[in-house]
Amino acid sequence: MTRKPTSHSYYSQRLRLHYLDWGNETAPHMLLVHGSQDHCRTWDWFAEHFADDYHIVAPDLRGHGDSEWVRGSSYHHVDYVYDLVQLVRQRSLDPVVVVGHSMGGSLAALFAGAYPELVSSLVLLEGVGLWPGLFDDQTPADRIRNWVDNTRALAGRQIRRYPTLEDAFARMREANAHLNEDQARHLTVHGSNQNEDGSFSWKYDNYTHAYPAYRVPVEETVSLWQSIACATLIINARQGFPHRTGQDDTLAHFVHAELIDVDKAGHWVHHDQLDAVVMATKKFLTQT
Repeated sequence: MTRKPTSHSYYSQRLRLHYLDWGNETAPHMLLVHGSQDHCRTWDWFAEHFADDYHIVAPDLRGHGDSEWVRGSSYHHVDYVYDLVQLVRQRSLDPVVVVGHSMGGSLAALFAGAYPELVSSLVLLEGVGLWPGLFDDQTPADRIRNWVDNTRALAGRQIRRYPTLEDAFARMREANAHLNEDQARHLTVHGSNQNEDGSFSWKYDNYTHAYPAYRVPVEETVSLWQSIACATLIINARQGFPHRTGQDDTLAHFVHAELIDVDKAGHWVHHDQLDAVVMATKKFLTQT
């Protein structure tokens, strides 16, 4: 049967956050976590292949999609993780299979390391890795000053407006040449809002570009990865981004992990090679 998702809301740190639910509540639970400046509808094609066997929930992270924007603070990884924990606890989703893409892969791994008892299996698609050398050469003063300057600059950054939905669609195609027309249109329609003047803008908050001055330290990230108790499948794209989870010898930090490289795919590997990602994920889940 073809299941369609329904929209729901929950609250976390006083923010009203949105998520999609594909129903089938008596089945094992699956949580799908999107990446930065993305939204939950990025999972629609992937979810179609699992909705009959799993109860699938896909949130819009704070500041993304149809979730509320943060006011007066940065978008920190630990706050995103807090939101995921709240969703899992409030909706009684544990034990849950967690699938994360890009930044969502980073969050999924942190979540699974901090709460191993809540996660039954973990799948990371082009998850952001350790980025060796990033910020290592900055003094604490430099790090804070750069963060202040970058965040202040965002105050003058104008939200990009596209005259028509077709212009936004063209930008989506430009950003990811691997997308076919139907995929790009679907992501554009669900990822944009029409402004009062008739133009269109992306739903995500510009301040999601304002990364915090202090991130989870490398040694603590590694410690959390080593604390993941469940089996982990890492799927990267051969034409994807550098420094993904599992690259740069980081696979060794996972106790029970398998790494697959998918050819002819970019960073959005679950769009570019959907069948390969679905097949690998199904095989992995049947073995765990």
